[in-house]
Amino acid sequence: MIDHRKALDLLAAADTRRAARRRFLKVAGGGTLALGGVSLLSGCFDSEGSDAPMPTPTPTPTPAAVTDSDILNLALNLEYLEAQYYLFAVNGSGLAANLTASGTGTAGGSVTGGAKVDFSGDALVGAYAREIAADEAAHVAFLRAALGSAAIAMPNINISGDASGAFTAAARAAGVIGASDTFNPYSSPENFLLGAYLFEDVGVTAYKGAAPLLSSKVFLEAAAGILAAEAYHAGLVRTVLYAKGIATPALVTAAGKISDARDALDQGGDTDQGLTGTGGAANLVPADADAIAYSRNSRQVHNIVYLNATGANQNGGGFFPNGTNNPNPTLRVGLP
Repeated sequence: MIDHRKALDLLAAADTRRAARRRFLKVAGGGTLALGGVSLLSGCFDSEGSDAPMPTPTPTPTPAAVTDSDILNLALNLEYLEAQYYLFAVNGSGLAANLTASGTGTAGGSVTGGAKVDFSGDALVGAYAREIAADEAAHVAFLRAALGSAAIAMPNINISGDASGAFTAAARAAGVIGASDTFNPYSSPENFLLGAYLFEDVGVTAYKGAAPLLSSKVFLEAAAGILAAEAYHAGLVRTVLYAKGIATPALVTAAGKISDARDALDQGGDTDQGLTGTGGAANLVPADADAIAYSRNSRQVHNIVYLNATGANQNGGGFFPNGTNNPNPTLRVGLP
């Protein structure tokens, strides 16, 4: 058996040396690099004989190089969010302070909201919730250990189920509830599953998008392992929601609206998918025509967790009121 933590320690120095090369454009989601081309072309096409000097293009600031540690820290932000949601739902309390308070970036993040769900009437969902909560807490501990002194502290997180909470804002925007209604994911096992559904597919697509950008094969192997675990979680949530939706179709309808809202937020086209497929089939594995899960880049992930598609507020919102905690400014706002 491979000891991931020892392997990560051995390769950390080598990874630091090679991590500065490569990949801003890839991490940024394939965006084009502005080189002042418009100004340059306007000078080339001046009328014949013009004495006007060719404009000097304004140099584009060089973005900060994105390292493997930066990518894993972006994943750690999402793991903090998921772990706090599941742990509060299961235990009524979140991560231990030793897994949140220390680290780089803005320290001292707090959790707004969170409550214990009464699973007494649905032992199956309660058992699944306890397993996922333990997995997400373990992901936080593992990533913090792998990153060592580079690990970020937890940012401020909003998982409130009240009228002003992030879940209500997301449900209103998706049309799951009315404009003056409240969505509380802790009020029932079914609402808990819809809250989980909102997160899980995002985590899978985020890891899928980040995996090819990692330089270290050891980090890649670790990320692939977490991706697999998150995919199991997402498939489980989809399976239970679909099964419950046979008797309560409103659950399937609500999940479809959440998927449509994620499409609108990430602005990536009609890639997100609900619980139903064609020909009466279930849709438990959201994938492309080749049955391959799709990817989201860092901007798309931030748009969803910030509940903001316009880019007007790139400093935070939604589930991260003050933004994710990424010391590298290239990833702090999730550039496209």
